[in-house]
Amino acid sequence: MKVMYAVSSGRYNRPEFILPLLIIVQLGLNTVEGVWPLPQDFTSSTERYPLNPRAFHFGYGEQSVAQQGCSVLDAAFKRYFSLIFPDYTSANGVLQFSKDKPFIVEISVDHDDCESYPKEDSSEKYNLSVSERKAILNAETVWGAVRGLETFSQLVYQDDFGSYFVNKTEIEDFPRFQFRGILLDTSRHYLPVQTILKTLDAMAYSKFNVFHWHIVDDPSFPYQSRSFPSLSSKGAFHPMTHIYTQSDVRRVISYARLLGIRVLPEFDSPGHTNSWGKGQSDLLTPCYRGGTPSGTFGPVNPALPSTYQFMARLFKEVSSVFPDSYIHLGGDEVDFSCWKSNPDIRRFMHKMGFGVDFTKLQAFYIEKIVNITSALNKTSIVWQDVFDYHERRSSLSVVEVWRGGCYLCEVRRVAKAGIRVILASPWYLDQPGPTHNWARYYTVWPLAFQGTEEQKKLVIGGEVCMWGEYVDATNLSPRLWPRASAAAERLWSDEKQTSSVDKASPRLQDFRCKLVRRGIQAEPLYVGHCKHEYQGV
Repeated sequence: MKVMYAVSSGRYNRPEFILPLLIIVQLGLNTVEGVWPLPQDFTSSTERYPLNPRAFHFGYGEQSVAQQGCSVLDAAFKRYFSLIFPDYTSANGVLQFSKDKPFIVEISVDHDDCESYPKEDSSEKYNLSVSERKAILNAETVWGAVRGLETFSQLVYQDDFGSYFVNKTEIEDFPRFQFRGILLDTSRHYLPVQTILKTLDAMAYSKFNVFHWHIVDDPSFPYQSRSFPSLSSKGAFHPMTHIYTQSDVRRVISYARLLGIRVLPEFDSPGHTNSWGKGQSDLLTPCYRGGTPSGTFGPVNPALPSTYQFMARLFKEVSSVFPDSYIHLGGDEVDFSCWKSNPDIRRFMHKMGFGVDFTKLQAFYIEKIVNITSALNKTSIVWQDVFDYHERRSSLSVVEVWRGGCYLCEVRRVAKAGIRVILASPWYLDQPGPTHNWARYYTVWPLAFQGTEEQKKLVIGGEVCMWGEYVDATNLSPRLWPRASAAAERLWSDEKQTSSVDKASPRLQDFRCKLVRRGIQAEPLYVGHCKHEYQGV
């Protein structure tokens, strides 16, 4: 008996399919609830094929430009074999059928990007066809192939006796938005490298493709700079244990690369720089009280040439360490009171013709930093504050919208100015909240603003932000997952097919159990159970 249903067209809701589906339920056939995030076009059938880990392998198609020795795909084959057959070890594999009937997953890619890094315009499109004894996965790039392997891994399921199966399936898939990020803040609480790597794993399961590393901030400066070692030795919580060495950073970047994830560093200034001043004298503005220095410091001092010499050296190093073409310059929440109190800053303002408008001073500073990073061939991202204050907006490339209120009004304003936009406002997950509020992160419509098609194309994606005031390695995973996965589907999948919370709920329940089985401490959505409960670290 063969029953087809197509997620993309809603055909499985038609009356003629209800009876066969009821029969399937009564037969107690185990199938998957679906794939998360939902593919663009997904047709599946009840025809199922047994999989035996001893007679299963990945291979390269004859036409594939990438072949054995491709670091990204060779690593993915090993990784996904373990994810597809979590119970299997070579000692206890249970044979379900003879070895002379192998199941092959054949991968073909059009471009050899095996040794490169994923880029902002890398294609993640793939087609997957699963039939008897064979699955064919075609993609333009290795990054698309990695996304397709994740989808295939979610199609495989076990019956009550532990046997593995996959159903006949046809999938055509690609992301709706190019930029699908997660921000981790490693300044307010230090996150061990292993915690970051585990988060990267979970990101790949939800098809996120950008790790926004908010690496330094007011409380601590854990990045160990080659050019300015004092920044971490004096600015980190601890100069030995709470730092990211150059080797740590390389490890994160190289681990992320194999998962098709870009690493976007953020060195936020001129505000949020308290920790910088501990290791770099004369960088921050001395604050005054009653005409004399108070002994406290404010934002970066924009009046001194030495500030820009320091920033040029620091960003030259950061540009060589982080290969991505994007760099985040921050620029948010600058407190002007210290600048206002400082007589040298006021004299500089007068000389520059800024009067008493400190937003002009901030714009002047950001412009200088943008020019430094542009000269290093980097595209800069700034928080929306910079756009709001900036008169010469033409120098801005990408603006990240983070403030609450009418965030789509801000998205519209940025897009209308012809500047690319990343939306973060609706996806601040650091505040604790019941997991059942995942729906509020799901029912976000990033393009629901009045604008032309060209303006809407400038919305390049969105980002889940996990700020670190109340988050460290003990609670990061449950606070992030599975709520972040709700945002992941919004950023990957077709909006019309994924507008219903009720329809998404059983798939997210199922996906949350997959995360748990893969060792991710994802919070429960509600009362219930997973067939394989979390087993501890």
